[in-house]
Amino acid sequence: MSAAKKTETAKKVAKVQQDLGMSTKDIENGFVHYLYNTLGRNVDADLEYQFRALSYAVRDRLIGYWKKTWNEYNETDCKKAYYLSMEFLIGRSLCNNLLNLGIEDEAHQAMYELGVSLEEIESAEKDAGLGNGGLGRLAACFMDSCATLQLPVMGYGLRYEYGMFKQRIQNGYQVEDPDHWLGFGFYPWELQRTEYARKVKFGGSTHLFKDPHTGKLSTLWEGTDDVVAVPFDVPIPGFKNKTVNTLRLWSACAEEAFNLTEFNAGSYFEAVAQKSEAENITMVLYPNDVSENGKELRLKQQYFLVSASLQDVVCQWDKNHDGDFTNFAECNVFQLNDTHPSLAVAELMRILLDDYAMEWDEAWNIVSSCMAYTNHTLLPEALERWPVPLFQKLLPRPLDIIYEINRRFLKQVAMKWPGDSARFRRMSLIDEGNNVCMAYLAIVGSFSINGVAALHSQLLKEGLFHDFYELWPERFNNKTNGVTQRRWMAGCNPGLRALLKDKIGEGWITDLTQLSQIEEFVHDKSFRRAWMTVKRENKARLAELVKETTGVEFNVESLFDVQVKRIHEYKRQLLNILHVIHLYAKIKRGETDKWTNRCVIIGGKAAPGYAMAKNIIKLVNNVAEIINDDPEVGDMLKVAFIPNYRVSAMEVICPGADVSEQISTAGKEASGTGNMKFMMNGAVTIGTLDGANVEILEAVGEDNFFLFGLKAAEVEEIRKHYNPQHHIDNDEDLRAVMTLLESGHFSQFEPNIFNDIINSLKSPHDPWMTLADFRSYIDAQHKIGLAYQDHEHWNTMSIINSARSGIFSTDRTMKEYNDGIWKLDPIHLG
Repeated sequence: MSAAKKTETAKKVAKVQQDLGMSTKDIENGFVHYLYNTLGRNVDADLEYQFRALSYAVRDRLIGYWKKTWNEYNETDCKKAYYLSMEFLIGRSLCNNLLNLGIEDEAHQAMYELGVSLEEIESAEKDAGLGNGGLGRLAACFMDSCATLQLPVMGYGLRYEYGMFKQRIQNGYQVEDPDHWLGFGFYPWELQRTEYARKVKFGGSTHLFKDPHTGKLSTLWEGTDDVVAVPFDVPIPGFKNKTVNTLRLWSACAEEAFNLTEFNAGSYFEAVAQKSEAENITMVLYPNDVSENGKELRLKQQYFLVSASLQDVVCQWDKNHDGDFTNFAECNVFQLNDTHPSLAVAELMRILLDDYAMEWDEAWNIVSSCMAYTNHTLLPEALERWPVPLFQKLLPRPLDIIYEINRRFLKQVAMKWPGDSARFRRMSLIDEGNNVCMAYLAIVGSFSINGVAALHSQLLKEGLFHDFYELWPERFNNKTNGVTQRRWMAGCNPGLRALLKDKIGEGWITDLTQLSQIEEFVHDKSFRRAWMTVKRENKARLAELVKETTGVEFNVESLFDVQVKRIHEYKRQLLNILHVIHLYAKIKRGETDKWTNRCVIIGGKAAPGYAMAKNIIKLVNNVAEIINDDPEVGDMLKVAFIPNYRVSAMEVICPGADVSEQISTAGKEASGTGNMKFMMNGAVTIGTLDGANVEILEAVGEDNFFLFGLKAAEVEEIRKHYNPQHHIDNDEDLRAVMTLLESGHFSQFEPNIFNDIINSLKSPHDPWMTLADFRSYIDAQHKIGLAYQDHEHWNTMSIINSARSGIFSTDRTMKEYNDGIWKLDPIHLG
């Protein structure tokens, strides 16, 4: 096509896209068009079809900006960042896309004029099952902020057909049901891009051969089982800025979907076996890796992600730069979201060595100049160590490369610390148990290693990665996490958004530090009344969710005390439920002077293979049943475990919370992001000095935060001589709680089911030291109860927490990543 014809065509396309329009009538027409002409339904169709039609109409309005953004990035040949993550917990997208396009009011009016409800349509959208917790939600927030900041950042993940699982509670126990969120393969926001499909190798063997033309020794990886990675692109719009970035999700399929020879021979199952085995790679989010098969599948998923993604970036670079990799590292940066994508280091080496015939030093200079690693955990067991035999079976060529990386790295260690054999063993990428240490691979191959909160980053340098910090102190840095206020205030708390708009405008939606302005109104009676009204309405909405999902009725005048997050011993839901039992014991003893009615909400999923976490869920539900059915307790204390905790549930929960429980053992939580969501929406935190709690406390001050518990250094010191029985013997309240637990009061017809929990609490080897913090926690909770009785003072604390949450926006986080690591130029679109 000639240049003149291309220009003429581009003008026609732009005119068609412009004609779509953003008005109420345009959206109404688009909705009706898809409902009638694509889906063959009437306006009174089921919500599922109304949702599809409106989503298509909204997607149409994204695609023009999306294409323009993509073309601008490629035509300007700007530096780009690629965010590699095993999870992107994006939740629902319709509401967020309407917000970022700036057409919420138009969509609402369009649906109203057709006699349908936008809110009901939005509720019909399923949460995308692409993550299971804070890591994935953080990645989604990061993508939102990058688009809003107009940074050329592309996300790479996996298109899981099934999410982690749907959780329901049966007889108090967690029951896992499949989360087939994709249904029949329908997801209205994605576009399949088969032209960018990539081939990923597994298995086989490697051997050296001499190139007949150059005489150079090269490695051949052959006899492999190849899987095709097919990309599906999802648009990520910035806030009212015409930038739409891309999240590319890979789906696995067999290279040869059907073996006709096997079928004709009568081997029907074998005929489709290859297809099934390939598709299993992206069938389920994060399989249970307790079994050997689970470990194998998880390692496959990780390699599938990094291989497809890196091939994609390298192939596009090769195409646009005629095979010249001179400036590759200066124009591309890969951010590894935790340890899971660490294989990117070895895989990029493999591509450059094997596919582009580079020498080792040239390839390593590129790789180690464009990889950056974010660590999200202080738990050693979460750093991932893969057995060498499993690696050899699945990924023999990347294993060869890891061995060579390790050999060269250990030479550096030996030069730095001659004769220090203990350090040599500690730092080896292959440990003494013959496992590949994935976090170490990421560190050795990255120019930047960051933690996600000030305390977390410090503890990484002093503890887990101390040897590496001593070798490369310049590589280590901190980037405190955040959350996007577009979803976690503007989207999920419309009442608060309207109040803020009236007082300070809407600049805070892209600059959260502007929230500090509301502190000027902390003594304004009308503002204070409005603030309390918004909170009460949000509590009523949360109470409806609780009743709908659990049958428990909450009084909105009560204190709403909330802990929702993954169920894990270090997050100490156990400490929370011990306090609940303490309150129950006080009621039964008649000690209710100056009582504050309290509604306790706990929610979260336990990993399918995590027996203790599942037992904790059972305990919470048993305690709730006893308390909620006791007429003597009444409204003084209610307890509810919200099942199937997810993004859309949190959008109701965080605006309605009065108290945010952030009670992990100090030194165990990397950052936390739920703490930030609650804070933004005016909840007051009770927490330890752990993760980002430290920075929240610094922001709001001790008068607006309920601090308790041991500090991280104190935990490590007391651990040496920890004696839980001493705490029980010397604390009457704790004795009463343990007596109720041990007597079987909460398991009257299920004897001994909580013995493991009781034994863990009383063990001197309890790594979470729950009972050591009991008294401090109970005292802090007592202060909370008294503080809530002074509604005016509590309202002040609520306003101040929200006003001072500005630093916890991912916009700030992404600016810090960009200034300190990526160094991208924003691309402003007209």
